[in-house]
Amino acid sequence: MKSITVVIPNYNGMQYLAGCLDSLAAQTDQDFEVVMIDNGSTDGSVTWVREHFPRVKIRAYHKNTGFCKAVNAGIRLSRGEFVLLLNNDVVCDPEMVGQLHRAIVSRPEAFSCCAKLVQMADPSRIDDAGDFYSALGWAFARGKGERSTRYGRQEKVFACCAAAAIYRREILEKIGLFDERHFAYLEDIDVGYKALRLGYENWYIPQALVYHAGSATSGSRHNAFKVRLSARNSIWLVRKNMRPAQIAVNLPLIAAGCLVKWAYFRRKGLGKEYIEGIRQGIRGAVRMEAARPGDAWTDLKIQLWLWRGILIRFSGSLRR
Repeated sequence: MKSITVVIPNYNGMQYLAGCLDSLAAQTDQDFEVVMIDNGSTDGSVTWVREHFPRVKIRAYHKNTGFCKAVNAGIRLSRGEFVLLLNNDVVCDPEMVGQLHRAIVSRPEAFSCCAKLVQMADPSRIDDAGDFYSALGWAFARGKGERSTRYGRQEKVFACCAAAAIYRREILEKIGLFDERHFAYLEDIDVGYKALRLGYENWYIPQALVYHAGSATSGSRHNAFKVRLSARNSIWLVRKNMRPAQIAVNLPLIAAGCLVKWAYFRRKGLGKEYIEGIRQGIRGAVRMEAARPGDAWTDLKIQLWLWRGILIRFSGSLRR
């Protein structure tokens, strides 16, 4: 039995799959199986993968069920101790799987470890050096757009970007897998947050290198669908993970963060979509179970992470 299951969600990703799967075939550490979950692709990707990569296990849905449902299906099909989630629009360095595997095995308290993502179109620039979340209610990719020579040290992060990250399956099952109500966006921040609340750690491993095209499924960095779902899910993230007292402490900053985001998207012609997402988020949050009481010391450490997130976000902007 392989110790790692690589799960690749796919939706009309034909133009990327050859690069992704070829890079997996070239890995120096081959202690893994590959599962592709197809979300109703119409571009022939399923037939092509079956023909060219017959060892890849495939589960094909008839419609787009969303990122969360797809990766959960892959996790349930997995047999190994670890699950490595991988976007279809990536090309992996030959050492990527081995580096992530060794990193998580050597850290018993680690829930997840993520790769260093660089931009496929411009490898001199970072796409993601670990995900962070701030008291403004903003989730962001650390280092995005900065020089790829930066962030060369292994370190703890708030959460791992699920575009290329390895997870302990046992803890994923304990958390409850990815929340399928999200459909897509911020689901990786959500599971990382839940793991922190249980006392686990998330790590950034820059020696695991991945080239990422980005927005291959949604089609662009900003669009109505992505803005609306991200705004909605940002409200749910707060409801599910912050205790009421912590929400009260952060509420002024969260409100300010929403105002800034609205102004930003309004300038891009997407202000109405952002407001609609917030409205849907609030309406859905009312019906959600609030975050359960946790360890006060752990909550304090997470609050420090949230304040630190503000500093990291703006210091990154200044460096660019």
